[in-house]
Amino acid sequence: MDKLYSPIYVKKIFKKYNFHYKKKLGQNFLIDKNINDKIVEASNINKDDLVIEIGPGLGNLTQVICQKAKKVISIEIDKDFKEIHDDYLNYDNLEIIYDDFMNTDLKELIKGYDRKNVKVVANLPYYITTPIIMKLLEEKYPISKIVVMIQKEVAERFASSPGSKDYGAVTLAINYYTKTTYAFTVPSSVFLPKPKVSSAVVVFDVLEKPEYKVESEEILFKVIKGAFAKRRKTFVNSLSSTYPEFKKEMIVDALEEFDFNKAIRGEKLSLENFVEISNYLIKRID
Repeated sequence: MDKLYSPIYVKKIFKKYNFHYKKKLGQNFLIDKNINDKIVEASNINKDDLVIEIGPGLGNLTQVICQKAKKVISIEIDKDFKEIHDDYLNYDNLEIIYDDFMNTDLKELIKGYDRKNVKVVANLPYYITTPIIMKLLEEKYPISKIVVMIQKEVAERFASSPGSKDYGAVTLAINYYTKTTYAFTVPSSVFLPKPKVSSAVVVFDVLEKPEYKVESEEILFKVIKGAFAKRRKTFVNSLSSTYPEFKKEMIVDALEEFDFNKAIRGEKLSLENFVEISNYLIKRID
């Protein structure tokens, strides 16, 4: 197993199987066992767990997960890995599905498992990080934890706080569904080929139910998206111009109700603030 962390050995494997990196799939392979061990440790995997791994790639993280979990289902979009997997991933508790994760019926795969024992672990391609995370959260699968390695800049956005430059609509959506922890940074030097940017591991502890009482999730997320659609504008102007059903006077009334300055921008508002405002606005929409 340790040989899969040797750049020389990995290059030999790729040559043997005539495998070529696919830039369009964001293929960068982790070749540091310590990082994989830290990812699995952050996942708190135990012998009762089902782990869904997205994009196993070469399979060195898969091997570590298989040694800890009851069952592992790895979903890989690149079928060119199949021959390599057949030779190197001989685990009785492993099932590999060669398909696009975005088209996968995840509810069927995790049927029969208790929510607390279902976890997602992945080294995600940069280009599709947010769609994958939002699919997992918005479709409300019975999952307790998501641990992903993603681009450091995106990780900082996911874990940012109100008022910071990275804070935005996706931050609020993730905070609505999870407790998010920026676990650790991963340098570009531990990948083959080496990417141009650093990565980071983020842990999402998925909430069984939101912490706030929301009258309408549809309205809440409209207000959130509208607040950041025109980031340089005030909350009032950005929301009203993006979604005209929210009239300016309604939004100003909502801000005054909760003692906010009418010139405030969306990035200054917390998730709790957005919930309060959206619950107020839903009563005023014609």
